[in-house]
Amino acid sequence: MEPMEKLVKPFVDVVSNVFNTFVGCEVNARHPFFSDWEKELERDISAVIGLSGEVKGAVIISMKKNVAIKMTELLVGSEPMDMDDDVVDAIGEIVNIIAGNIKPKVPNGERIQISLPTVVKGKEHSFAWPSKQARILCIPFHVFENDFFHLLVAFESKENGKQPF
Repeated sequence: MEPMEKLVKPFVDVVSNVFNTFVGCEVNARHPFFSDWEKELERDISAVIGLSGEVKGAVIISMKKNVAIKMTELLVGSEPMDMDDDVVDAIGEIVNIIAGNIKPKVPNGERIQISLPTVVKGKEHSFAWPSKQARILCIPFHVFENDFFHLLVAFESKENGKQPF
């Protein structure tokens, strides 16, 4: 298995499983890539889970408003009128489940601590990564008919040159 595929596969498997069983919809991963730390993606809401311990970084799910509202409707059974507390809670819970389920799938996952989710709203918001050495893996996912969301995994490189996963 190629190094990139070895890194991506656990995240694709977990996200696909979470969306299939928890949200009730299928998602299809698109071509993953390492993103520049300053790269902007179209997004109106993101949920962030910090990683510490064996790996330092974050797991982030970002999407446009219409995608967040559709996902929340599937989760709570009624369509939110806007990006209200239900949407914030739903997107935060989704990233929390993804981060929790990825731990057993990666080497030394039992030594990774995850934070509570933080949800950021705002058109085209960006993140200030704590280190320019952070590698940011971006996995686009196709969902619903013509919608996408992005899973971003930011992590610090190990001192010996090996990646943490």
